[in-house]
Amino acid sequence: MESYGLKAGGAFDLMTFLKQPITVLRLLSWVFALVVLGCISNEGFVNRPDSPLDLCVFNGNAAACHFGEWAGSLAFIVSSAFIALDLYFPQIGSVRDRKRVVMADILTSGVWSLLWFVSFCFLAHQWQVSAVDSDPLGAGADAARATILFCFFSVFSWGGLTLLSLERMKRISFEEEYNKLFTPQT
Repeated sequence: MESYGLKAGGAFDLMTFLKQPITVLRLLSWVFALVVLGCISNEGFVNRPDSPLDLCVFNGNAAACHFGEWAGSLAFIVSSAFIALDLYFPQIGSVRDRKRVVMADILTSGVWSLLWFVSFCFLAHQWQVSAVDSDPLGAGADAARATILFCFFSVFSWGGLTLLSLERMKRISFEEEYNKLFTPQT
C-alpha cells in the first residue's frame, strides 16, 4: 500500500510525498500548463502597427491562441485538483473509493495526453503557416515556440501519469483481491 509520506501513527512527510514519481509528474504537468498559459496570455496576441486589433501570433488565428489558453488554464486546474487528491489519497479507507479515484485519474490523464497532442499539432501547424510579416516586431515568436515546446512536453508528462495510474490500479486491484481472500467475513 502506498504511504505517500504517511507512517502508521506518524505525521505527514512532505519530502517523501514530493519524491513520489506520480507527484513529480503532476508538478511538472502543472508547471507546463502554467508556462503554456503564461506564454499565450502575455505574448500570444500582438499589436500590428497598421491595425488597432490584436492578432494571434499563430497565423493570426485567434482560435489557436484561445485554444492554447483554454488548454493551459484547464490543465492547470486539473493538475492542482489531482495534486490535492494525491495528498488525500492515503486517507481513503475504502478500496472501492480508491479504485474510483484511480480510474478517474487514468481517464483524465489519458484524455489530457491526447488533448495536449492535438494542441501541439494544431499550434505547430498554425505557427508553421504563419506569415513572416504577421509579427513585424518578432515579439511573440519566442512565446509561440515556448508554447509549442511545452505542449509537446505535456504530452509525455500526462502520458507518464497515465502509465503510473495504471500501475497504481494494479496495486489497488491486488489490495481488493487480498481483502476478499484474507479478511474474515463476519
